[in-house]
Amino acid sequence: MGSGNIGATNVWRTYGAWYGIPVILLDIAKGFAPALVATLVAGHVAGALAGGAAMLGHWRPLFLRFARGGKMVATCGGALFGLAPLVGLIGVVVWLVVFAITRYASVSSILAAASLPLAAFLLDEPWPVLVFSGAAAVGVLLLHRGNLARLRAGTETRIQLRRKTARA
Repeated sequence: MGSGNIGATNVWRTYGAWYGIPVILLDIAKGFAPALVATLVAGHVAGALAGGAAMLGHWRPLFLRFARGGKMVATCGGALFGLAPLVGLIGVVVWLVVFAITRYASVSSILAAASLPLAAFLLDEPWPVLVFSGAAAVGVLLLHRGNLARLRAGTETRIQLRRKTARA
């Protein structure tokens, strides 16, 4: 349905907040749990690898036979909360501010992802967090190429927070 993407934005657009919010929370948890456990048990390298694996699994899910999945944004956010919570928080704040201004989930996602390596650097995070945040930013940007083309063409759709009511 919709764009054919299994990610939270498409679920929200297609089915509304009732289904969109749980999908967002599950996508975040999917990145958070493995990154947090790996970071606590084995350190930042393992946490970055676990978070990256969760993101790759969201992009090309095994249960879809490695067909197209989601664009990894919420899963990336969850992974960063498990790996480097302040960097994850900065990414969420950037996403929310840009979304409040533009109502474009794609623009919010791209700018939030782009902010991650800078935030990690400024917060003096260890090198695995810097590498992870840089790779995640590139991955999110690459998966949003179609959105960038639609933005240039003026055909990208904005998220409607409320359903439109029929006019009398």
